[in-house]
Amino acid sequence: MALIVQKYGGTSVGDIDRIKNVAQRIKKSRDEGHSLVVVVSARSGVTNELIAKAKAITDRPDTREMDMLLAIGEQETIALTAMALHAIGIPAVSYTGAQAGIVTDQVFTKAKIKQIAPKGIMADLKAGKVCIVAGFQGINEHGQITTLGRGGSDLTAIALAAACKADKCEIYTDVDGVYTTDPRIVKEAKKIQEISYDEMLELASLGSKVMQSRSVEFAKKYGVVFEVRSSFNHNPGTIVKEEVASMEKVVVRGVAVDKDQAKVVITGLPDKPSAAATIFTALAEATINVDMIVQNAAHTGVADITFTVQRDEAQNAVRVLPAVLKKLGGGEIKAFDNIAKLSVVGVGMRTHAGVAATLFTALGEKGINLQLISTSEIKITVAVDRAKADEAVRAAHAAFGLEK
Repeated sequence: MALIVQKYGGTSVGDIDRIKNVAQRIKKSRDEGHSLVVVVSARSGVTNELIAKAKAITDRPDTREMDMLLAIGEQETIALTAMALHAIGIPAVSYTGAQAGIVTDQVFTKAKIKQIAPKGIMADLKAGKVCIVAGFQGINEHGQITTLGRGGSDLTAIALAAACKADKCEIYTDVDGVYTTDPRIVKEAKKIQEISYDEMLELASLGSKVMQSRSVEFAKKYGVVFEVRSSFNHNPGTIVKEEVASMEKVVVRGVAVDKDQAKVVITGLPDKPSAAATIFTALAEATINVDMIVQNAAHTGVADITFTVQRDEAQNAVRVLPAVLKKLGGGEIKAFDNIAKLSVVGVGMRTHAGVAATLFTALGEKGINLQLISTSEIKITVAVDRAKADEAVRAAHAAFGLEK
């Protein structure tokens, strides 16, 4: 008998019929003799509806109240899932994040998990019950409800698997694994059987919507092996695990694209040693995450800095930085929200040359201009015009023969 943590995303529990389908899956696993902790998301669309209601009242809703509001979505799902299990004779009990012992830091809407004390869950498992836990949420040390950010239910599942010392963690979603790229863009995309934590982390942080990047990072830290699979069929999924030597034989594992990007350009910045530090400290204090950064060499006493952020953060950057530039003695800021970020990822890049040349040649042959370039040991990322993003993905996917 194994202890299994299963996570079901919003589309998997999107309506009553799908919740009943999930209950049948849980029953099948339990009938096989397994103990189960099940993490569920809010039903598909519910979180967006709640955000829209808040924005209809005020453009800048209080973050504490947003967490109080958004936690409702998962609490609805845990209760309905528990009821669906009761209806087919399976003993089950629902838990909010707080009741599950998930303690976070003090940051509303983007909280980080500090510790998990699943005593109640372990007791109910011992009593033969299925434990249904609300994903995406926890409680801080002052008793305030907090949420973990978009995709936080993945993190809840991985963290519970680590805390409960689960034998297996299964992430159920609306796709049956991790693909070499988005099959909606490239119909020849192939499902990957196994992928390393590092490759999955890069793909998740670079635009792949299958997993939340923080959850992959957590899984790597605590050695939680997990499988991404579909709740709509019984096909094997993709195993995410520690890197093994054979993985380096594949030079590029996948191509990711993120179309929700913006480029912020600062021109005429006085060339001072502390200028960049002052700018990016201000962005950090405003909790604005920056990705690609390029600074042009200064020749006339001024410099230009270009960086990328999520599209919904661009205006925050434009709001925060003018005061900083004034303090530094000058500079202008502009934001452009018409870019996309394309990345090729693979641990095999460490031992193979020519990856950049292959990528740049493939994009150049399609007339796709590179606005920014960033590299790491296992990835190459370029910023391109959003209108050409899909074409860029197809070109990169074909250039590395990922359809084979």
